[in-house]
Amino acid sequence: MTITTFVAKSAFRNKRRSLLTVASIAFSLLLLCVMLCVWRSFYIDPGAPDSALRIMTRHKVSLANFLPVYYRNKIRTVPGVVHVVPMTWFGGKYKDDKPENFFAQFATDPDEYFDVAADKIMPADQLAAWKRDRAGCVVDVDLARKHNWKIGDHIMLQGTIFPANLDLTLRGIYTIDPPQSNLYFHTKYLEESVDWFKDTAGFYFIRVDTAEHMPQAAHAIDDMFHSTPVPTKSESEQAFKLDFIATLGNVKAFILSICGAVVFTTLLVCANTMAMSIRERTREVAVLRTLGFTRGNILKLLLSESIVISLIGGTAGVALGGVIIKAMARPGIGLPVSMHMTAYTALVVMLVAALVGVVSGVIPSYRASNLGIVDALRYIG
Repeated sequence: MTITTFVAKSAFRNKRRSLLTVASIAFSLLLLCVMLCVWRSFYIDPGAPDSALRIMTRHKVSLANFLPVYYRNKIRTVPGVVHVVPMTWFGGKYKDDKPENFFAQFATDPDEYFDVAADKIMPADQLAAWKRDRAGCVVDVDLARKHNWKIGDHIMLQGTIFPANLDLTLRGIYTIDPPQSNLYFHTKYLEESVDWFKDTAGFYFIRVDTAEHMPQAAHAIDDMFHSTPVPTKSESEQAFKLDFIATLGNVKAFILSICGAVVFTTLLVCANTMAMSIRERTREVAVLRTLGFTRGNILKLLLSESIVISLIGGTAGVALGGVIIKAMARPGIGLPVSMHMTAYTALVVMLVAALVGVVSGVIPSYRASNLGIVDALRYIG
């Protein structure tokens, strides 16, 4: 019998307990995979390459405050700016409040929107039809497929933020990678439906000529309106998304607290299993000592068992995590559709699994390896 075979057989001597431990570790590390992927999607991924050319300009105080419509032409004068469109979050309800019927809805200017969002691709005839119809709208292909929408279908949105119900006609279906599950309609329709909204916009969506000009353009826009009654905050598209996420609360602390709880729970489960397993084998350790195994060899054998169980659980957790994350990264779930399992994330989770195996097994393994032969043979447990 080789050392590897001995460790494998010893790790699964009590199959039911070992399999339950592996399952517990796998489930815990599955959750860790999801949290790390959410963290990466929110705070690390740089976004689509085209987003490096776009700026979001909003009210400096809050996203809930509107900006004057005349800011649009002033922003056009900033060096480097090539296109500007107003954007307003509508937040209407489609059918009911079920999560699967939620999607983002924005009022904007069809004449220039696709010049700013150049990574969205839509047939020219559909874009022309949208520009002609004030009650028209466009959606991405995944959202249209999800709700079985076709060109010419009517989409009813019940206002929750604005006191207006919109009857929109689908005029175009665009594609973008990754999908965004968004709907866009004419801002003039919203102005006609809500009197107090006229001559305002939620924020401005801006495109610059080069990525190098984006920081200077953003700074120049904010300087232009610094001393006005309505100051602005201009930032990259990714930073704007993070500001929007921040309105939900301290998401960073929430994710980190879950990750910490997962690692701590996994450590307790594995430590409990190893403590019971090694305690039951105290006499076996004494026999190994009489056969010539040194204390160091026994420590390595027992510690290896703990690491093997943890790594098997980690491998299962990463495999399941990849499947779960792929299922969650789709429109309507509420998580970034760009979320995916990366090799770096899998490596971090496996390192956590190995660390849990070492930490949970080192103390009981050390104690067992340092027992005297006579004391170990007399042990009753």
